[in-house]
Amino acid sequence: MKPHTPIHLPVKRPGAENYLLLSLLSFALSVTGTRLFLELTGYPQLGNSQLHIAHVLWGGLLLFVAALLPLLYANRWVYYAGGILSGVGVGLFIDEVGKFITQSNDYFYPPAAPIIYAFFLLVVLLYQRTRNRQGTDTRGELYAVLDMLQEVLDHDLDPAERTALVERLQQVQAEAEHPNHKGLAQALLDFLQSGEVRVVPVRRGRWQRWRAQTEEWADRWLTPGRLKAGITAGLLLLGLGALIELALLLPQTPTSAQMERLFLANGQDAGSNQIFLYVMRVILEGAVGVALVTGSLLLVARREKRGVNLSYLGLLVALTIVDLLVFYFDQFSAIVIAGFQFLLLLALLYYRNRYLDEENGAQHSRQTDREISPSVGLRPGEPHEF
Repeated sequence: MKPHTPIHLPVKRPGAENYLLLSLLSFALSVTGTRLFLELTGYPQLGNSQLHIAHVLWGGLLLFVAALLPLLYANRWVYYAGGILSGVGVGLFIDEVGKFITQSNDYFYPPAAPIIYAFFLLVVLLYQRTRNRQGTDTRGELYAVLDMLQEVLDHDLDPAERTALVERLQQVQAEAEHPNHKGLAQALLDFLQSGEVRVVPVRRGRWQRWRAQTEEWADRWLTPGRLKAGITAGLLLLGLGALIELALLLPQTPTSAQMERLFLANGQDAGSNQIFLYVMRVILEGAVGVALVTGSLLLVARREKRGVNLSYLGLLVALTIVDLLVFYFDQFSAIVIAGFQFLLLLALLYYRNRYLDEENGAQHSRQTDREISPSVGLRPGEPHEF
């Protein structure tokens, strides 16, 4: 690469996963809150005999504000505000997708709910990929350092942040190949290690204090046994619920009045595509129910690794495939179940990463010790070689 060739490769912004998480949560709360409000108030309209100011307009306004903020201001709080405003704005916008894709402007068009849910899943996938993205070159490290230097300009640099900056710059010094990177890193190191940098004591805001208290409470009360019991009960409840619903759905036929209402066909005959989707829903719900019940029983039987893996697979299929079909037939009444499935999946991943992975690591460490120390495990007086 030529020394003066411009570089246009994107660099991940420090804290990008936090901003995206705010947008994701705001999006979910916006859609559910809007639907709940409209249901409770009888779907009121803002306007008169000629005008109807739909909430999609407010969503577009919020999206415009979210786009303007980072263009106008460079402060870090702009990204938090932009994350919240963009999430609420896109939630208000996409909530009316049924009107945009139908000739009759049907707000209650059955595929609208699956479309919204699928969009939400795509944002979740983007968040997961952003969070798991690892590895940064020296150019990316310097981008992060320059972003963190805002704390110096705002007189809010604490000792931990200063240490993190110094460590990043030392890493750049050790790994950089471009002389400009080394020179900039050295200049910033000299500045941070001089006596001119003002360092303030750590000041924990309300959010940090609440987070610390929550973590302390979780460490004290959320023991592995209690967490496992809660997960097992949740899996069993979801699995049995799916199997019971399967038993109630099986006797219905495509020509019955109940099936007609389930299809939301407004008195019309059920089409072949709807029948196919209904059959797929029945089959997949039954399979997920069996997987979750089996996974809970494996956890009870202390076959935790298999139980966790099977339950994880069942919840993943439920969230990504089954719930799309459930939203098609049941619309937004399925939000509560989907939310519970999502929380249970998070708890399952937390349990696996916090306890099962630590146990596997400890077992691996003990196995390594036995391989390094041949005398381990020998009976007293048994000969061994060094």
